[in-house]
Amino acid sequence: MDFTTLRAVVNDLRGRILPSRFEKAQQADGQTLQLGFRTLKGMVWLELSWRADCPRLIQIPAPPKQGSGSTLAQQTQHSLRQLALVAIEQQDFERVVCFDFASRPGDPVQRRLVLELMGRHSNLLLLDERQRVIAIGRQVRDHQSRVRPISTGDPYSPPPPLQGRPPDEAESFERWKQRLSLLPIPLSKALPQAYQGISPALSRQLAGERVKRSVETLEASDWEQLHTQWQQWLQCLHDNRFALRRTDGSTYQVWGAGKDATSSGEDVPLSLALGHFYSDHLQGRELRRHSDELRQQLAAARQREQEQLQDQTNRLLATENADALQQEADALLCHANPSREQIDRSQTLYRRAKKLRRAVPLLEERMRHHEQRLTLIDGSEAFLDDVLAADWDRSEERIRRLQELRLEAQDLLAPRQRRRAHQSNMRASSQPQPLELTSPGGLTIQVGRNHRQNDWISLRQARPGDLWFHAQECPGSHVVLKASNGLAEDGDLTLAADMAALFSRARGNRHVPVVMVPVEQLQRIVGAGPGTVRHRGGRVCWAEPERAEQQLKAGELLA
Repeated sequence: MDFTTLRAVVNDLRGRILPSRFEKAQQADGQTLQLGFRTLKGMVWLELSWRADCPRLIQIPAPPKQGSGSTLAQQTQHSLRQLALVAIEQQDFERVVCFDFASRPGDPVQRRLVLELMGRHSNLLLLDERQRVIAIGRQVRDHQSRVRPISTGDPYSPPPPLQGRPPDEAESFERWKQRLSLLPIPLSKALPQAYQGISPALSRQLAGERVKRSVETLEASDWEQLHTQWQQWLQCLHDNRFALRRTDGSTYQVWGAGKDATSSGEDVPLSLALGHFYSDHLQGRELRRHSDELRQQLAAARQREQEQLQDQTNRLLATENADALQQEADALLCHANPSREQIDRSQTLYRRAKKLRRAVPLLEERMRHHEQRLTLIDGSEAFLDDVLAADWDRSEERIRRLQELRLEAQDLLAPRQRRRAHQSNMRASSQPQPLELTSPGGLTIQVGRNHRQNDWISLRQARPGDLWFHAQECPGSHVVLKASNGLAEDGDLTLAADMAALFSRARGNRHVPVVMVPVEQLQRIVGAGPGTVRHRGGRVCWAEPERAEQQLKAGELLA
């Protein structure tokens, strides 16, 4: 969040929450504080975060109750209780916002909350009436900063002054150009070095594609267009005229019209619209983090199982020498008068041949075990791909499913000595919650999104009359049409088959063969992982995964 965005948020909040009564403080995580204020129109929640990778000041919808017992939240709650928010200040071109609290508007300020949004140096400080720190988001010790160490009990000192010159509307075009042209460096570096309040995002908004070019290569027309944008930006700051516009899926702009930009809507306050943007951004980042960790976990498990399977295969191939060893022993004893050494040698060969033959069933069992675990890994990877491809689902739900998949993978793929502890944890967890949809005929369709859910809907919750669907010879989800509750029509069968095709590794194909089997013909494979079944009979139908995806995106099917 750069200076311009912060100025826009402060301007928006001033007009909507001043004055207001402080109500609640809670800490969503170790670097984020959520504050609730009571206004004449209701509660307004602000989120103040000093995370190094995403510091921000935004408005958020009413959050769930969480983190009210943290030390910082309790200190804030106690210090600001019965106080009113009377002022929000942002000085010059600093990314520092001060929230002033008093008993009522016009009274002396009793508490001040300072939010510093400066990358890895971001922080949150609660000050008393003497400007001493009584609570702090991040203690800064002497060994961490020789310039500005600060901790609880210290007098507050502002951050070091910014480098560069404050932008000025009255500055002439020639002087402005001269400042930017002092060194032959790219415009992306010249702008923040010459002036305060310039972020990389603002540089791109001002200069467009020119931002990568060196200042010495810019022509007169380039300078004129850049200066026009510069003056427009300064005018927006002067007039406090801001509006949030998404320039693409991952960037935004709060000033000027912006080419190819789309507005977030006039009915949504700017700070709240930014809150939605950052929520989507952070959830997308969290989704990528969980998916990367799970993919690495599955890749490591696959490599381990493949190595162990290859080792057992090599050992099984070595047992083929059993017949040769026995023949060698027979040849030694076929002599007319075998010596004592020959008899001992033959007995040794017989024992080795017998040992190799006894090892065959054990090695084959171990190979089946590793093959089954590789099948489980294939299924987990298919489930992971399903979650990442489900852009019709809410981000919170997709993150929750990834966490379930990770816990399940730890349970199913853990070494044998640790599996019992994992299984007890899984038994203590909540009941599986498969995806449930409503068919055109009003029947329920259950879709397993992991191995436990597959096992739950296919073997535990299925009733006689239900129909089971699965993509043929392909890892994926089990789909159960609850035909035991009513007569299944053609539209119900088609939708269930389409879902089985969509939630499988074959989702990229236009047509996918899907097996439909009555649940009475399913049988659990003894010794295999959860959700691993075999079936008798059934018939194959052709499904279209794209058709199911379109219906999910339309939101017509969720039960």
